[in-house]
Amino acid sequence: MFGRVRAWSTRHRKLMDALRGVPLALLCLLPLVAYMSASPTGRPPLNVPVYLGLSLALLLPLLSRRSPPAVFAVVSLISFGQWLAEAQVLPANAAVLVALWSVAYRASFRWALAAMLVGELGVFLALVQWDTPTPGMFFSGSIFVVTVWLTGLYANTRRRYLESLEERARRAEFERDQQARMAAAAERARIARELHDVVAHNVSVMVVQADGAGYAIDGDPEQARLAVRTISKTGREALAEMRRLVGVLREGESTDYTPQPGLAQLAELVRGAGVPAGLEVVGTPAELPEGKQLAVYRIVQEALTNALKHGGPGVRALVELRYSMFELVVRVTDDGRGAAAAPASGGHGLVGMRERVTMYGGAVTAGPLAGGGFEVLARLPVPEARAA
Repeated sequence: MFGRVRAWSTRHRKLMDALRGVPLALLCLLPLVAYMSASPTGRPPLNVPVYLGLSLALLLPLLSRRSPPAVFAVVSLISFGQWLAEAQVLPANAAVLVALWSVAYRASFRWALAAMLVGELGVFLALVQWDTPTPGMFFSGSIFVVTVWLTGLYANTRRRYLESLEERARRAEFERDQQARMAAAAERARIARELHDVVAHNVSVMVVQADGAGYAIDGDPEQARLAVRTISKTGREALAEMRRLVGVLREGESTDYTPQPGLAQLAELVRGAGVPAGLEVVGTPAELPEGKQLAVYRIVQEALTNALKHGGPGVRALVELRYSMFELVVRVTDDGRGAAAAPASGGHGLVGMRERVTMYGGAVTAGPLAGGGFEVLARLPVPEARAA
């Protein structure tokens, strides 16, 4: 609520300045009752028009926000002219203190110090003309000036501190978004390169099978028929991968033709993870495309890497693959202290996981476990036609 009020007051500064001056304006109107009820023979020190005009001259400059030192100078000069004319002190003379606070709040320290010294001079001049000055009276009058001045300085320091925090928050948010965009772009480029390898592998299989079918079509028709079926199946998988490549490919990326790992290499990955880890497979494995196998491999690899980095000594991990009729659930858990460890700067492993899983229509979550440790959970849809 306070944040909304502060934002509204920032957007309507002139209105807020006018509202802040309402109490002082009402204070200046109260003595008018005494002026209006004065007897005909009684002569007030100032008549009503002069009183109103002098009060307006002292209050109106406070509405300006352009230059607090200039406002303070105008109000001080009007008060000095009032002193020269030996006129009585008005409630509107409190505008000097208001202008002093504005200088201490918005201007530099040199202007604030100069305004405070002028205020002290005003206290001395008022005591000289309207009373018998004593050190005690001067000290009592100075308390108001110094208190207002210190309050303005504190508000100025607080304002600058809040502005610096807001600026740092905006900069941190911009840098975070920029790093996330860069990480997403780099991960998409990496995915595009890996999927390129998958498609190239499928096309190579199709070429080899087509050559074999061409040689066997006369001597072994059944073998040729089997090769054609393999070509058809591989072609459909390659077409599906090519469709997913649209929007992911980036020009100018170097291509690495090394075969990419899949589910067949998952056991080897778990054994060589660097931490004691186990692999459990529940359900009948589905026949997944190479790209989706690569996504599962990278998710497990990233989760085990995080366990190794942040799990602490003695950490153990467990990789679970659960096949169902419609989805594959990949769950990697560890019993380390990864949830309590300080996050490493520059890590974008979770971003890469989400990019990969989202591309195949799945979802991934990562977070600490209730009893300690860390969990990475990914869900990937499986093809309708599954291996028996």
